Amino acid sequence: QVQLVESGGGLVQPGGSLRLSCAASETLLSFYVMGWYRQAPGKQRELVAVIRSGGTATYGDSVKGRFSISRENAKNMVYLQMDSLVPEDTAVYYCKLAGPTREYWGQGTQVTVSP
Repeated sequence: QVQLVESGGGLVQPGGSLRLSCAASETLLSFYVMGWYRQAPGKQRELVAVIRSGGTATYGDSVKGRFSISRENAKNMVYLQMDSLVPEDTAVYYCKLAGPTREYWGQGTQVTVSP
């Protein structure tokens, strides 16, 4: 069982920045896709950003140009740099790793954007 631990969430003012981290208990090389999703109260979980083993990334429309996903294979870490945050970014952010036959989710970290 792979363990994923997210960190870096918190309260930030509009226009501010946060960097989320996801630590995996297994090498990232075992997975095809690494990504971040979020779920706001009363809404469905949605894609924020994913990065594939080849390095290509895909972003949700609402975060394009503001968020950036990256990974550090040597440390089994996935990051999400979030800039120009707006109140609509408030949600619980989840890390996800997916391989050919399995996928894992973290427990989530709360991000709140408020004056």
